[in-house]
Amino acid sequence: MDLLPIFFSVRDRRTLVVGGGEVAVRKAGLLHEAGAEVMIVSPQLAPALQEQVSNSVYQYRCATFEPSDLAGVALVIAATDDGEVNRQVSELAQARNIPVNVVDNPGLCSFVMPSIIDRSPVQIAVSTGGASPVLARLLRAKLESAIPAAYGRLAQLVEGFRDKVKARFNDVNARRNFWEKILQGEVAELVFAGKEEQARDALEAAVAAGDDSPVGEVYLVGGGPGDPDLLTFRALRLMQQADVVVHDRLVSQQVLDLCRRDAERIYVGKERDNHALPQEQINMLLVRLAQEGKRVCRLKGGDPFIFGRGGEEIETLAAEGVNFQVVPGITAAIGMSSYAGIPLTHRDHSQSVTFVTGHLKDGTMNLNWNALAQPNQTVVFYMGLKGLAVICEQMIQHGRSPDTPMALVQQATTPRQKEFIGTLATMTQVIEKEEIKPPTLIVVGEVVRLHKQFSWFEPHSYYGEK
Repeated sequence: MDLLPIFFSVRDRRTLVVGGGEVAVRKAGLLHEAGAEVMIVSPQLAPALQEQVSNSVYQYRCATFEPSDLAGVALVIAATDDGEVNRQVSELAQARNIPVNVVDNPGLCSFVMPSIIDRSPVQIAVSTGGASPVLARLLRAKLESAIPAAYGRLAQLVEGFRDKVKARFNDVNARRNFWEKILQGEVAELVFAGKEEQARDALEAAVAAGDDSPVGEVYLVGGGPGDPDLLTFRALRLMQQADVVVHDRLVSQQVLDLCRRDAERIYVGKERDNHALPQEQINMLLVRLAQEGKRVCRLKGGDPFIFGRGGEEIETLAAEGVNFQVVPGITAAIGMSSYAGIPLTHRDHSQSVTFVTGHLKDGTMNLNWNALAQPNQTVVFYMGLKGLAVICEQMIQHGRSPDTPMALVQQATTPRQKEFIGTLATMTQVIEKEEIKPPTLIVVGEVVRLHKQFSWFEPHSYYGEK
């Protein structure tokens, strides 16, 4: 370990920034956020610093650096574009045992400035020891995606209970076990869901009880259209902490791989006329698992509330008194639209968009064809591949021009994405000799004409495949 990672208090202490440019703006801002008194020495100031000085946020001496500027200073940052000045600041500060950082020159530093994830009072610092600040920022970005802002509120909540927990549990191991349950259980989830008063009440009850027995919950999570980069932060967090993952056929393997590795996986995928588990049994499976005290991630392709049967599942959960939360996902039509270069609305081509399922609960296609065939709109059919011929026929029969552009997009946002472009009159011939693989979406509307112009996604190069 080349450097000792520490968190250094500068609150109400005098600090010095030598330099007045854009880099100095950022460094002075960090010191100010940490509660320091900031003194800036520079012949000139960037506009942002000038504003702060005018508002008496920072102290300022308009001059070049002098050794006397180090008097009474707890920490100094050299951020000038003059190498000799930076070296002088470093040597004088280190001779006085004052921590010093010289921007972009690790050899002159006694400490380095890390990339910071701020979830105050939770703080995480990432450093490469000055070897590559850009890499540190990239690593920080990865951590940012895994650490919701609500962790700061969670830390503030539990801080107020530390003395109560110490009084309730004499043994350090008992306290550790208690806090692990709290920080991975119902109290944390209530905070993340914005229910902080309920979280406080639940924590009070857990302390009073002296133990926090497992409380089951179901997370209805939208897994998106296939590309794991399209998951939300909350979806990823809940996938990582669930004890059981109940997943659909439409969840891509790349997304499923991001679930907690030791979680039990239960496949309940449904294909047309071939259901691994009937919907009613899926509903009761979720209830049973939650009542056993397990955290259950019900992972669905796309969005749970867009043809995902999510409403039916939470209806049963609510009736059975099971705690649940719903995490939206990018629905297949939105993912397809972006990755196929087919905007679903466009001022010149379409003023509305309609999502419709290609088959109803009773297996028919008894749809409102008059409404779907109206001009100046885009219609996206989910699960319509088997009824493609009926869709084309009925749209034409109810007034849509046979020349209306039409696209069929299979496995959108994945390495197997493929587009087939035609019209209402020609699409069945276009795919006649093709082996189309679900999930597949059908798009009808003038916006399809923009596909060639707006297409950007090349699956193999995007996923690094040959």
